[in-house]
Parts: sequence; structure tokens; C-alpha cells
Amino acid sequence: MDLRKAAVEVRERAYAPYSKFKVGAAVRGASGAVYVGCNVENAAYPEGTCAEAGAVAAMVAAGETRIAEAYVVAEGAKPVSPCGGCRQKLSEFGSGDMRVTMATTAGAEQVSTLADLLPGAFGPGQLED
Repeated sequence: MDLRKAAVEVRERAYAPYSKFKVGAAVRGASGAVYVGCNVENAAYPEGTCAEAGAVAAMVAAGETRIAEAYVVAEGAKPVSPCGGCRQKLSEFGSGDMRVTMATTAGAEQVSTLADLLPGAFGPGQLED
């Protein structure tokens, strides 16, 4: 399945009545399966959920724990990157060289690696004695 198509389609189902800023995300698991998520806002603003977090949760719920690639799409003049918290969530399940494509609904794309988006990532190694 095409990650862009999946992210664009799920973005349409985003629940963003407050910001009007809809975001869609798709991640490809190591198996090749694609999982999607969209942002879900809440009147209590900090309680919303990001699109990337939804896609990661769908992947984990399906029994996968490795991300091979991620794609994030939103409307705007320039591609939008995942927030800091979502960069950390992607880092939990992806490698530093994992491809992350950030895109606009108009078709502009920016490609990065997860390591470039989150240098010095905190990971399981910091929790070991």
C-alpha cells in the first residue's frame, strides 16, 4: 500500500474542530503492513492525540513493534514535521536511518531520517545499569 495515499485518506477523518489543522500519518511496519492515524483534538487542548501516535498505536495493537518507514501529511505551505513527542514515539520503534517523509496535501515533500529529526534520541540504552 502507498504510504502517501494512506496518510492523505486518513487525514480526511481527523477530528480537528478547534485548530482546523488536520494531520494524517501512515507507518509501514517491518512486515510491510501499513498502519494509519489521524489527529484527534479535545476541548481540553493538551488531551488531544497526534496522527503519528495513532498510527504507532494501531501498529502495536496489531502486534508489530518495528517501523520501517513513516509518512506525515498536513495542509500548509511547507511540510510539517512530527512534534517532539511523536519523534520520540517513532524512535521507540524505528532505527535512526528510518525514512520519514513530511508532506503537504498539495504534494510537496521533504524526506529526512529519524536521526536527523531527533539527534541524541533517548532510548532503552539510557535505562540500563
